[in-house]
Amino acid sequence: MLRFYFNGSPNPTKVALLLEESGLAFEPVKIDTRKGEQFASEFLKINPNGKVPAIDDNGTIVFDSNAILLYLAEKTGKFLPSNRAELLSWLMFVATGVGPYSGQAVHFKHFAPKDQNHDYAHNRYQYETDRHYRILDGHLEGRRYMVGDSYSIVDMALWGWARMVPFKLGDDAFARYPNVKRLVDEISARPAAARAIALKDKFTFKAEMDDEARSNMFKHMTTKVA
Repeated sequence: MLRFYFNGSPNPTKVALLLEESGLAFEPVKIDTRKGEQFASEFLKINPNGKVPAIDDNGTIVFDSNAILLYLAEKTGKFLPSNRAELLSWLMFVATGVGPYSGQAVHFKHFAPKDQNHDYAHNRYQYETDRHYRILDGHLEGRRYMVGDSYSIVDMALWGWARMVPFKLGDDAFARYPNVKRLVDEISARPAAARAIALKDKFTFKAEMDDEARSNMFKHMTTKVA
């Protein structure tokens, strides 16, 4: 049985979407990052980076959400567009641009200490996140999907983060990316997407962002490197 280590954040949710779409049997294993479960020695054997998602496919360990999407798509032969060069280009665009900039945009918008001046960092990550979504929106002009004519892991990778656009960039941000919103709405209407989003609700996760949670989520706040 494939074991899926997850929480309800964007990267695990896009893997949950592929698992639900592909029909693969899996055992969900919750990792409560606000409680620090990502640092448990047993989980660090699965992902030395101490982050979710990760999978253990009968002894084959894969971590990083985009690596997992590619691994599972190749394993099942599903949701892989024929143009591999374009697939890899856009999948890596999401992996190295959309995800990291989105994560930092969320951090400085919602979680950075309010008693410090983060204007420069906040503006940088808001700008870069917006820039990436404008590129995506332009690419999707006149296209139904990100690569070729069929729904693929690139669309799933984008959906994981793009459905959170208002949380990252403001309530009216989707108006700037109508083509991205169209794709997000289409995917979100799929039964597999509803199951992927609801997976976290089968478990109890720590809801409070208290001092313990901040210490576990944002180690840099208590450790000075340079």
